[in-house]
Amino acid sequence: MLFNSYTFLFFLLPLILGGYYLLVPRRWRSAWLVLCSYVFYGWWDWRFCGLLLLTTTIDYIAGGHVAASAFPASRRRWLALSVCCDLGILGFFKYFDLGAETANALARTLFGPGAPALPLLHLVLPVGISFYTFQSMSYTIDIYRGQARPARSFLDFACYVSLFPQLVAGPIVRYRDMDDQLRARTHTAAKAGAGIALFVLGLSKKVLVADAVAPLADAAFTQTTPGLAAAWPGLLAYTLQIYFDFSGYSDMAVGLGLLLGFRFPQNFDSPYKAVSITDFWRRWHISLSTWLRDYLYIPLGGNRRGPARTYFNLWLTMLLGGLWHGADWTFLAWGAWHGAWLALERMRGKRSLATALPVPVQTAWTFLLVALGWVFFRAPTFAAALRYFAGLAGCNGAGALPAPTETTALPWMALAFAAVLAFRAPNTWQLALRPTWRLAAALGCLFALCVATILVNSSSPFLYFQF
Repeated sequence: MLFNSYTFLFFLLPLILGGYYLLVPRRWRSAWLVLCSYVFYGWWDWRFCGLLLLTTTIDYIAGGHVAASAFPASRRRWLALSVCCDLGILGFFKYFDLGAETANALARTLFGPGAPALPLLHLVLPVGISFYTFQSMSYTIDIYRGQARPARSFLDFACYVSLFPQLVAGPIVRYRDMDDQLRARTHTAAKAGAGIALFVLGLSKKVLVADAVAPLADAAFTQTTPGLAAAWPGLLAYTLQIYFDFSGYSDMAVGLGLLLGFRFPQNFDSPYKAVSITDFWRRWHISLSTWLRDYLYIPLGGNRRGPARTYFNLWLTMLLGGLWHGADWTFLAWGAWHGAWLALERMRGKRSLATALPVPVQTAWTFLLVALGWVFFRAPTFAAALRYFAGLAGCNGAGALPAPTETTALPWMALAFAAVLAFRAPNTWQLALRPTWRLAAALGCLFALCVATILVNSSSPFLYFQF
């Protein structure tokens, strides 16, 4: 189900909040949230609720045994069981066909066209599996490291894994940050007010900005050989679209969490103001970048084994981070692109190539590098990405200007750029919000505009739902 759909806004969300505050006794609120979260997830395809429950059960049992066992070997076995099951489920649904295609291509190269081939299963990718798998898996790892205590009950852990605001697209929340909140959390008017404001702002980012610039990006990236006149506007449109789409979802998730008494971690901090790629990854999808750091980069050795190994670890972490986003060579290329720049900046003491220049130039340089990386992220194939780069370089000619129906996105792009440069990420100032009649009226008008826009254009999925 989409946050930006009429069904959610006017049916499921009022039902969830009404039941949570008015109908359900306090001691049953976690159970109510689990039920509602499974309804929310199952609305898309109820069959995958069993997969979510399976992951939850495996990690809850494994985490309990890790905490209870006094023998290191037993603790390691239960940890291995948890990690292998989680990655096995994720790998099967997300990467089986990519692995089969790669193996088949290698077999044809070595043994000729008649080589036996693995079948392609064309599995439906469960929505949010990458997010909830990483979230659930971190629970067992943190217990093994002594950084988290086991859940008080299976119900608490099920609530943590399935909690609908951040279930399908993050932020990726650690259990240790939710433990106390699952046991007892506060509900205040200030927290609810901040939650409503963040939810409406996030909805506006998605409906009024991201969806408005999407046609220009789609038109450019669907061209076989985009020319210069289409390639650059299309790339800038997509660069803005993915930020406002994903940060809008994160704001809505944080806002919904506040309405239910939970505080989720900040996921964005004005990433397009970054002065280096290193700085960008401190600001973009923060919950993922810190997860990769704590559970992949540091276990690989981090920076403890000399400069060369540090550079390799950075590059490999980002390569696997790219693969986490999707089972395609384009995502590997995107991860390799960012990993290479992170390694280069680490060689220079975490400074970009533009460090000696004024800050606006550093920001523009970093924005350009990030935007070029988005070509791999958006292009349907690696070959299409190369053709798009050719278009950016003018190798495909000037090409045609965007159609009139697509140029309507240009004013919204200008507005989006102004917002990126003028404002800080909302999560950073949410606690400073003071409820006033003017604020309430502004939010009401903004919400009404979003609802009217959805009525005209219909709801569109969030980009990160595909991961």
